[in-house]
Amino acid sequence: MENKDADCFLICPTVVFGAGNMDITDESSRYVFEGALNMERGIYEGNCRMFAPFYRQAALDNYKLLKEEAEPYFTLAYGDVKDAFLYYMEYENQGRPFVLAGFSQGADMCLRIMKDVFADHPEYRKQMVACYAIGWSLTKAETEQYPWMHLAKGDIDINGIVTFNTESIDNSYSIIVPVGTLAINPLNWRTDSTYAPASLNEGACFTNYSGAIKKEIDEFTGAYIDPKRGTLKVDATVSQEKYPAGLDIFADGVYHLYDYQFFYRNLQENVERRIETYKLIEWHAERSVS
Repeated sequence: MENKDADCFLICPTVVFGAGNMDITDESSRYVFEGALNMERGIYEGNCRMFAPFYRQAALDNYKLLKEEAEPYFTLAYGDVKDAFLYYMEYENQGRPFVLAGFSQGADMCLRIMKDVFADHPEYRKQMVACYAIGWSLTKAETEQYPWMHLAKGDIDINGIVTFNTESIDNSYSIIVPVGTLAINPLNWRTDSTYAPASLNEGACFTNYSGAIKKEIDEFTGAYIDPKRGTLKVDATVSQEKYPAGLDIFADGVYHLYDYQFFYRNLQENVERRIETYKLIEWHAERSVS
């Protein structure tokens, strides 16, 4: 979509280590922050104008704290994100459809926007094409408490949430995934446990900090949703040695760092399909009024 009829508000994942909150004036932190955004932006930028806020994100060690101890750091981070999103909607959006997107902490921030800002601004719900809140949990209890938050159904449903957490077949725990979280399979776009073979994987892409694709592997892995855990299980052919967890809050077999990369081309295509669907629905709505 060369004319980019939609926007993407993209929220960065956790990139700083240690405790507290990121110092957004620190040049090295800003470098890795921008690099992490570049690694993800290729999913969206072919179809969207891009907007991404710097924010005082919570550092990695906060995930090791008890929830009540950690929350002040995440609340501070969310305050920055909320201010940026409200600014975007008031001064930049101009009534355009938008994709809300993030990974890990960025996905958490997306869901916080939906719970908080969308409660006060129901008109924003209709403008949202979809929320790609990947690498974070969405529970049934949350969808019941906030009825405008629903898991996407199929590959062209609009106003819904696309979320999943990737792991090995034998993994049974992740610090960020409560048992029974909700998920959609990015290969067959089903929310049940139907297995999607690797032939549906249109390309895993491994990107660097510039956003360039270093390596692409077609038919990288199949996947299915674990009906009990709600996680996305990939084929045993995915090597835990080659794709280690990489962060000390996860055990090997938690493929959190690769949620975007394992399914890159499928996600890229899906963003375009949902935007095209939104435009078609909008066109029919305008025709019916006129």
